[in-house]
Amino acid sequence: MQHTPENTEAPGTSPAATAGRSGIRRAFFASLTGTALEWYDFAVYSAAAALVFGDQFFPSEDPFTGTLLAFSTYAVGYVSRPLGGLVFGRLGDVIGRKKVLIATLVLIGVATFAIGLLPSYGTIGVTAPIVLVLLRFAQGVGVGGEWGGAVLLSSEFGDPRKRGFYASAAQVGPPAGNLLANGVLAGLGALLTEDQFMSWGWRAAFLLSGALVGFGLWIRVKLEETPVFKAMEAAQNRPEAPVREVFRRQPRALAAAILCRVAPDVLYAMFTVFVLTYATTELDMSRGSALAAVLVGSVLQVGLIPLAGALSDRVNRRLLYGSAAAAAGVWPFVFFLITDGGSWLPLALGVVVALALHSLMYGPQAAFIAEQFSPRLRYTGSSLAYTLAGLIGGAVAPLMFTALLGSFNSWLPLALYIAVAAAVTIVGLSLGRDADRAEAEDASLIGLPAEPGSDKGVLSADESPRFVK
Repeated sequence: MQHTPENTEAPGTSPAATAGRSGIRRAFFASLTGTALEWYDFAVYSAAAALVFGDQFFPSEDPFTGTLLAFSTYAVGYVSRPLGGLVFGRLGDVIGRKKVLIATLVLIGVATFAIGLLPSYGTIGVTAPIVLVLLRFAQGVGVGGEWGGAVLLSSEFGDPRKRGFYASAAQVGPPAGNLLANGVLAGLGALLTEDQFMSWGWRAAFLLSGALVGFGLWIRVKLEETPVFKAMEAAQNRPEAPVREVFRRQPRALAAAILCRVAPDVLYAMFTVFVLTYATTELDMSRGSALAAVLVGSVLQVGLIPLAGALSDRVNRRLLYGSAAAAAGVWPFVFFLITDGGSWLPLALGVVVALALHSLMYGPQAAFIAEQFSPRLRYTGSSLAYTLAGLIGGAVAPLMFTALLGSFNSWLPLALYIAVAAAVTIVGLSLGRDADRAEAEDASLIGLPAEPGSDKGVLSADESPRFVK
């Protein structure tokens, strides 16, 4: 049995010290920009599924049916994530964080660029939606392997006692990517006529991915491997079968990490994806107005998420997360009531508040999930939790919203659905452990001094995390 030593470097030459402030800043920026670029690809698909794909790839006399089929392809991106989590999560703990993050960026970028070139149903018939689903599947595999590594890329370069802030770099990626995607689509919609946008304009947003991925690769190739992985590599403490170890030795950690993600995923699906359909079909608002409301909320999230992550380093992370989840379960009831008149200002206010509550969960989320697992299993555990949670959270949410609204012709089932998701997340948080133990594990591993009174022990290859209530 191999045990992680207290310090794998000579005094004064710890990996953390070697990395330096410049290394931490580069890692933070690389995590943020790389994830933002990948989520631009993912978000531009999500917006196009709500606005374009029903007509382009799933022609139907019933617009509701076309939208439902388009959201089905949206779900494929979540269904395929566990494969990415299994494959890339394992590789991230075995061969390193950096190599895997380069591979995921290339995969999702190529898939998105290809969607921009894909002929419509009117040109190649049923082949079009089949290829669209395959490309969406590839996107999901890439995103499934991306998130866990992006979190570790920034958090393992920084002080583990500030993990909430450093890990939030990866969390800023989705709203930043969503902001960029919706901004590009809104700009194209403003510059082009409705016919131009529907026939070819939307493709420009997908083709832009080629240039963005090139920029992201340039940043990531220049990075070094994280200090934590270097220390494990030097100590020959890398796992041989990390997936099996996570399921066998850390099942409670995995359950906590999966369940805590459900409410943020469902809330985000409502207020960045389905809200576009709801505003245009139920409130009779224009596509541009709905996109503008989402853009305002996304702009605020870019600043709120790292603030929430930093706040979670100063207060109990689980308490902050759980309080926001409880509020998120209540807010949809308010949102649907205030937007009933079809005015833009209440819609924008409702989206902004919802995404602010999402930020208070999403900012601390990356740190909370990462610290559930011991360092040697962290990429695998985090990736599995992230991707498996997507299956019960974000994957089915737009489909459920569409089906519930179509069946009951009322917003009440939608609000109740989000409330149940919030309850599930609170259960997950109650199963998790607090940050103290995980901070001590990383501090000892990379040669940082632990805070007075902290537990300096490090998990061995055979230990499971202790859950501190």
